Amino acid sequence: MVEVMAVQKTTPSELKKLYEAGQEVELIDVRTPAEFREVHVAFARNVPLDQLDLRQAKEGVGQVEGQPLYVICRSGSRAEKAFQALMNAGLSAVYNVEGGTLACEAHGLPLVRGKKTISLERQVRIAAGSLVLLGVALGALVHPYALGLAAFVGAGLVFAGVTDTCGMAMALARMPWNQVKDGNGTGNGGQCAAPSTGSTTKPPAAGGCCSG
Repeated sequence: MVEVMAVQKTTPSELKKLYEAGQEVELIDVRTPAEFREVHVAFARNVPLDQLDLRQAKEGVGQVEGQPLYVICRSGSRAEKAFQALMNAGLSAVYNVEGGTLACEAHGLPLVRGKKTISLERQVRIAAGSLVLLGVALGALVHPYALGLAAFVGAGLVFAGVTDTCGMAMALARMPWNQVKDGNGTGNGGQCAAPSTGSTTKPPAAGGCCSG
C-alpha cells in the first residue's frame, strides 16, 4: 500500500525570496509540455507528471544531496501527486508550491510566456461534457442504449473524484496537441531530477479530473 504523506509546502513569496537572493532553486513543473510552453516560472523545468522516473529520483539524479526540490503545476493538484510519488520514492526535501503557477504570477515571480493552449483540466471538462451530450443525443435519436455512454462518463467522473485519479486526464495528457517538439524533435519539455530513461518504475497517475 502506498503511504500518503502530509504535503510539505512552500509559498510563492518564499520561492521568490530564494530566487532574488541568488540561490539555486530546483523547480520542476509537472504540467503537459503545451501548458508549460504557454506560461511557466522562468527558472522552472518541465517534467510532465506521467514522465517522472521514480527509480532515478530515488538515486538522486540531478539533485544535490540535501537541496530542496520544488514541484509546481497550474494550481497545485498535480504537483501534490508528484510530491507524494517523489516522497514515496525516497526523497525527503520535496516541497509543493502553494497555488501553483497562477499564484506565482500573482506574487510577481518572473514568467516566460509562449503560445496559448487549453489547460488539461479544461480539456477534461470539454471531453466529458461532449461525450455526455453525445450519449444523450444518440439515446434520444438512435437507440436508448446509447445513454450508457453518458452513464459511463458520469461513473468515471465519480471514480476520479473519489480516487483523485483520472483516466481521461491521463489519456489527454499524451495526445499530440499536448506535446511540444523541441529542437531535437522530442516532445519532452525538459529534463529533471527524475528524467525518464527506460525505468521500469511505474510513473504516478495523473491527478483527478479538472485537477491543476
